[in-house]
Amino acid sequence: MKQYNFDEIIERRGTDCFKWDALKAMYGRDDLLPMWVADMDFRSPDFVLEAIRKRCEHPVLGYTMPGEGYWIAVTTWLEKHYALRTTKETLHFIPGIVAGISYALLALTQPGDKILVTTPVYHPFLHVPKDAGRIVVASPLKISGGRFEIDFDDFERRAAGCRVFIMSNPHNPAGTVWGKEVLQRIADICERHNVLVISDEIHADLSLPGHQHVSYGAVSDKGILFMAPSKTFNIAGLGSSICHIADPDLRKRFFGWLDALGVAGGNIFAFTAAEAAFAHGEEWRQQMLRYIDNNVHVLDAFLRQRLPRVKAVLPEASYLAWLDFSDYGIDHHDLAERFIQHAHVAMNDGGDFGGEDYRGCFRLNIGCPQSTLLQALDSIANTL
Repeated sequence: MKQYNFDEIIERRGTDCFKWDALKAMYGRDDLLPMWVADMDFRSPDFVLEAIRKRCEHPVLGYTMPGEGYWIAVTTWLEKHYALRTTKETLHFIPGIVAGISYALLALTQPGDKILVTTPVYHPFLHVPKDAGRIVVASPLKISGGRFEIDFDDFERRAAGCRVFIMSNPHNPAGTVWGKEVLQRIADICERHNVLVISDEIHADLSLPGHQHVSYGAVSDKGILFMAPSKTFNIAGLGSSICHIADPDLRKRFFGWLDALGVAGGNIFAFTAAEAAFAHGEEWRQQMLRYIDNNVHVLDAFLRQRLPRVKAVLPEASYLAWLDFSDYGIDHHDLAERFIQHAHVAMNDGGDFGGEDYRGCFRLNIGCPQSTLLQALDSIANTL
């Protein structure tokens, strides 16, 4: 069995890498440890890179289509891991999940429609509806026992009158895994209020040891599910995602709209990489998850010893942690400046995930070599 080296430090600067090369534009300086953008600093899997190299041996990069091997790899993966019975007919390629959410809102809602989200949440869930002329309705999550929980009384009140609920499943930030009972309550409430559920399940394959992702498709066949190999196998730059809709009427409406836009074409490397990842990626994924899980334990121990006033929501899935520094009594703007100008660590600002309620909060990406994580944490602790 091959052992993969997740301790390896890979120089990514100068590769037009958003996580590293956009630091100057985003934070005003480029000498920062980038613990923000949600991709990992691990080498993309060798079997994915080899599949791309092999395809490049052919001298023609013409119009392409997803082959049978792609569909077999995708449908097999979804059934094996999430008991989702899918076919080529229930699936549709999309170039990215944020794009997919945008397409769904444009195809199935009207300007002025209300779109429900649970905050703090991945910021495109807030910006995409607003940019499309829709109205965002936020139901704040509660923190209990160190994890996010849905306030269902508030959720149902706010669901009334909404057209769509955009769900992050597992939740981003902090990778909270929604169990089957939680998903069933969401489905029941949304059905009562005629709210369409769009479930972003991009972090499903990143469920850490001891946690099991449950797809929204396990409790309802009325939603739109988005999944992708991009986060799991660190191939986000290839723009390869998938949409699953079980309901034939909804599928006809949305897939027909997508086909009218011509977005099913994808690109050669999106299909090639996804097929290789799903067909050959399980051992790599398991080793990566064990490494990330160890990083979670390292982060937890460090916070307890060096930053005991930080209130953290640690990931049950993904490599994203939610850190609340408000007990240090430092103004949010000053805190953000300290992290950039003194600690030289770039994290995502909590306000971007839902506004003023999340002052003092930051999202930390721990999908990196442990040495990088400890360097960042030590700099943050010394700054405080």
